[in-house]
Amino acid sequence: MYIHICDTMKKFYLLLPILAGIMFGSSGIFVRTLTQNGIDQMTLPFLRFSIAIIPISIAMLLTDKKLFKIDFKYIPLFLVCSLTIIGLNLCYNESMNTIPLSLAAVLLSLAPIYVLIFAYILFGEKITKNKIICMLLALLGCILMTGILESNITNVPLSGILAGIGAGLFWAIYLMASKKAIENGIHTYTILFYSIIFISLLLIPFSDFGQINNFISINPIFAVIFLFVHSTFSFGLPYILSTLSLNYMDSGVSSILLSGTEPFAALLFGFIFYTEVPTLPMFIGFILTIIAIMMLSRNEDVSK
Repeated sequence: MYIHICDTMKKFYLLLPILAGIMFGSSGIFVRTLTQNGIDQMTLPFLRFSIAIIPISIAMLLTDKKLFKIDFKYIPLFLVCSLTIIGLNLCYNESMNTIPLSLAAVLLSLAPIYVLIFAYILFGEKITKNKIICMLLALLGCILMTGILESNITNVPLSGILAGIGAGLFWAIYLMASKKAIENGIHTYTILFYSIIFISLLLIPFSDFGQINNFISINPIFAVIFLFVHSTFSFGLPYILSTLSLNYMDSGVSSILLSGTEPFAALLFGFIFYTEVPTLPMFIGFILTIIAIMMLSRNEDVSK
């Protein structure tokens, strides 16, 4: 009986990064809806992060109130995390608005590959043969996904692809900065909490509160609920779930489940809401890229 309960709980914990991936994959729905309703690229991240302070704060209170304490010498590190998250969101929002959601998600998911390259250049960390194979496989998959080998390449704007690549680069820098913070004993929630506070403060001068007022005035109750769900469901809650999963499984396993689920979720949402149907070569490219990312995550976990 006890063993059966333990097995059930393990299966439940495996759902945490999967749910986080699905939630991250839903971002495009919210971004496109807000953009179509007059919210610009600077106001949109302000809404996402300022509201996300609420669920992140609740998670910290439930976990440990001491997480709110920080050493002021780490503020520059939080600022780096903040700036990279801003860059990530500006690029990712642009890519989700201009290219298929699945392609935008895959380009973002290439961040671990950029981390490998940065770590090699900056810290001389070794890149193994298996990692090179994974990177080449992911690159081939992305080439197929862009449709560059087909006549429909004109339907995929270069600006959207470049924005997606930029999102992945910013995400990679954030991963390295947050890893540095974690190595100094700072909890993931603490990094997120102070980063989004800095982000919200930095974005206030660039945000158009008239746009927010116009969006809310159309249908106040629905708009407020939509904004809260957008911030919580596509940012706050998936971060909480993915962080929580690390208490019950290896980071590599969590990363594999998350990185494999998010692009599939984006592909599904793109098909359901925007009739984005990939061609056969694009779908093959999608599968190749996901396999490469999952293999890379597994190899990283084994090497630790």
